[in-house]
Amino acid sequence: MNIEVVESELKHAATTLDQFTRNISIFGSARILDESDLATKAYKLCKELSNQGFNIITGAGPGIMKAANKGAFEGKSSSIGLNIKLPKEQNPNPYLDHCLMFEHFFTRKVVLIKYADACVFFPGGLGTVDELMEVLTLMQTRKGRKIKIFLLGEAFWQPLISWLVTLEQYQYISKSDLELFCIVDDIEDIITQVKE
Repeated sequence: MNIEVVESELKHAATTLDQFTRNISIFGSARILDESDLATKAYKLCKELSNQGFNIITGAGPGIMKAANKGAFEGKSSSIGLNIKLPKEQNPNPYLDHCLMFEHFFTRKVVLIKYADACVFFPGGLGTVDELMEVLTLMQTRKGRKIKIFLLGEAFWQPLISWLVTLEQYQYISKSDLELFCIVDDIEDIITQVKE
């Protein structure tokens, strides 16, 4: 990891994103097809949030990110993407008002979380789970401010939740750590709670 690049990426992100308030970061699989039910939900959720005055931040890629950015782009607020340079290059999706480029997952993850007033986690793979664990750890250790965390799709997230309950039973985490997130099946629940 190049420290100078990390510093540059964080400084550039601050210059761009300090002007935005009321931001929601959206996470989820890049492998979801455009016509999938999850993509439709991401689009509808983010268009409604955008129309309610919330900017949408994603990783700028395909799948859930593309659907979320499209919804925000067609709404009234800003659609923001934080793209990562990968060996098999990930091109930013076309629904972005602002796009920042990152070389390091670390700095990209910091920015996705730092500027968010809430995070919504759609089903996803290792990257999505990594980002979820990062934000939960930051809140658990009080190294990050407390924000609303939504896990969309109870059936998908239940195995992970069961594991977290096991951690609590072994006293590896506290019971209060299980209250750092909210599991929802309906995007309307997210919209209602974000607006509160």
